[in-house]
Amino acid sequence: MRCWKGRTAAVSVLLEKRSVCLASLMQEDPMIDDLYDLIGGRRTIWAATESFYEKILADDSLRHFFKRTDMAHLRSRQSMFISMLLGGRVVYTGKDIHGTHAWARNHGLNDAHFDTFLKHFRAALEEGGESHQTSGK
Repeated sequence: MRCWKGRTAAVSVLLEKRSVCLASLMQEDPMIDDLYDLIGGRRTIWAATESFYEKILADDSLRHFFKRTDMAHLRSRQSMFISMLLGGRVVYTGKDIHGTHAWARNHGLNDAHFDTFLKHFRAALEEGGESHQTSGK
């Protein structure tokens, strides 16, 4: 079974681009320490995580993967993971990604599902960014 090696590489490229973009922004505004702070920190990440899982649970093609999941725990861990990826001063203490997704992979999780997850995640982040920008922060 494929482990989304191409997808993993794409995420790595995105994180590398994030670093380049962040370096450019930091030159323009020395008050920006990292992308985490730039997008609004913990509140924005939490709001995006909430929105993301609302979208996931409303999606018929994805909902069934979460029928046995403690969603409050998942939201907390996902928020922690995203915060760490974006440069927040957070240490992710959850399971490794392979172990975390084993059940879903064994129940048919595939590239099409992954693409749908990414679509919902991007929409949630964009919504979070818009609400952050309109709040004047």
